[in-house]
Amino acid sequence: MELLRKWLGHPEDIYNLLRFKMGGYRAVMPRMDTDSLGCGLRTCYRYLNQTSRSFAAVIQALDGELRHAVCIFYLVLRALDTVEDDMSIPLDVKVPMLHEFHSHLYQPDWKYTESKEKDRQVLEDFPTISMEFRNLSKVYQDVISDICHKMGVGMAEFLEKKVDSQHEWDKYCHYVAGLVGIGLSRLFSASELEDSIVGQDTDLANSMGLFLQKTNIIRDYLEDQLEGREFWPREVWSRYAKKLSDLAKPENIDVAVQCLNELITNALHHVPDVLTYLSRLKNQSVFNFCAIPQVMAIATLAACYNNQQVFRGVVKIRKGQAVTLMMDATNIQAVKGIMYQYVEEIYQKIPSTDPSSNKTQQVIASIRAMSLPGSPMASRHHYSPIYLSCAMLLAALSWQYLSTLSKATEEYVQAGDN
Repeated sequence: MELLRKWLGHPEDIYNLLRFKMGGYRAVMPRMDTDSLGCGLRTCYRYLNQTSRSFAAVIQALDGELRHAVCIFYLVLRALDTVEDDMSIPLDVKVPMLHEFHSHLYQPDWKYTESKEKDRQVLEDFPTISMEFRNLSKVYQDVISDICHKMGVGMAEFLEKKVDSQHEWDKYCHYVAGLVGIGLSRLFSASELEDSIVGQDTDLANSMGLFLQKTNIIRDYLEDQLEGREFWPREVWSRYAKKLSDLAKPENIDVAVQCLNELITNALHHVPDVLTYLSRLKNQSVFNFCAIPQVMAIATLAACYNNQQVFRGVVKIRKGQAVTLMMDATNIQAVKGIMYQYVEEIYQKIPSTDPSSNKTQQVIASIRAMSLPGSPMASRHHYSPIYLSCAMLLAALSWQYLSTLSKATEEYVQAGDN
C-alpha cells in the first residue's frame, strides 16, 4: 500500500508508466532487429545488454552505423573499466595493462581470463569485441583507440592517489566520463549525423560527462564509503569534517548536508554547457541518447539537495518520474523546461544559513536565463480533475501490475552506469 500511496501523490507517474508500458517507450527506444547481424555483433549486443543498466536500450536506438560504433565503444571502455575495478590484479600488473590496453584492439588473440569482476566476460571474450572493432570504419576506430588510450593513462594516474583538490576532481571526472563525452561527440560527427562542431568542441562534450559523473559521485557517497572508495574532493569535505567517513555520523549531519550542497552547486555549473551542447544536436536518436541521462541527473541532484538521506541510504528518483523524463526529453525546449523545473525545486530548498547559498542562487540564475519557462514542459503536470481521477482509479486497479514493470526498464531508469 505504501507504493500505492506514492503513486496517488503523483498521478502523472501512473499515466506515464502505463503509456510507457503500452508502447510509448518505442518513441525513444525503438526495437533493434538483431536477426540481420553477424554472429560477432550479436554477441557484442548480448554483452551490452548484460553489462549496461543504463545505456543498452538507447545505444540500440541510435541510427545507422553509429549504433555499432557506440556499442563497441561502450564495450571497449567497459573492459578497460573492469581492469581498473579488479582489486585482485596487482598494481605492478594493472598499471601497464591500463597504459597498453588500447593496443590490444589490434591484437586478434588478446584476452584476459583471470579477472574476478562481474563483467569479466568482456575481457575473457575480448577477441570478439576487438574483431568487431576492426570491422568498423577507420574513422570510428581512430576515435575509440584514442579515447581508450587517454582513459587508460588517466585511470592509472589515479590508482594510487585520492582526489584532493576540486581541480583534481574535475581531472578525475574528465578521465572516467569527460573523455567518454568527447569520444561520443567525435563519433556523432564522424557518422555525419551531427555537424563537425559537435565533435570539435571538447569543452562542452567534457561538461556533458562531468555533470553525469559528479551526480553519480554525489549520490553514491554512502555506497562508496561502505566499499572503501572515496571520490568526494578533500578540498571541499575537509572544511566540514576531519575524515570523509565522519560525514555519515549522526552528530555531523548538519555539516554533512552543507558539504553535500556545496558539491551539488559545483555540479550545477555544468548545466549551461549541457544546454548549449544539446541545442546543437540535429538527429533525434542522438538527441534522445544525450538528453535522457542529463535530465535524469538534474532530477537526481534535486532529490539529493539538502537531503540527509544521502548519508543514511539510497536516494533515487521514482520510476514513474524517470519514465516521464525519458518520454518528455525529446527536444531542446522540453529539456530546458525540465532543467528549469528542477533548479527551481533546488532553489526552494536553499537554507538561508547554508554557506554555499549565494553561489547556489547565482548558478541557478544562470540556468534560469537559459531555460526560461514557456515550453510545453513548464505545465506538463497541470492535469484536469477528471484526468487525475482517472489516473488515480488506474492506480487503484493496477498498482500490483505496475510494480512488476519490466526489469530492463527499471534498470535503465535507475541510471547506474558511470
